[in-house]
Amino acid sequence: MTNVVKIGNGRKSSPQISFDRRELSLILNVYGQMVSHGDWKDYAIDFLKDRCVFSVFRRASEHPLYRIEKVPALRNKQGQFSVVAPGGLILKRGHDLQAVLRVFDKQRFRSV
Repeated sequence: MTNVVKIGNGRKSSPQISFDRRELSLILNVYGQMVSHGDWKDYAIDFLKDRCVFSVFRRASEHPLYRIEKVPALRNKQGQFSVVAPGGLILKRGHDLQAVLRVFDKQRFRSV
């Protein structure tokens, strides 16, 4: 979902990138499953100019374990959704968020 915000002098700022309700619901379902397993403890959502990022943490004071990113500029290329590991390695990328989030279904990606 993109929202155009008008600045005080009538100019339009760039649209804000965000997860829509369906996308956020899919992400929070995976997050809830991982919290119930005790793997994840906290999350953060960042809305940047070119992307929005859902970061998951083991503890709030650490670096994110994984980042789920939406980059609309890649919509017509590799796909706008991706799951990124701590070192910047892209674990999965695609056009369908539900398919991208299946990377967490695999036992090998559970945090230890």
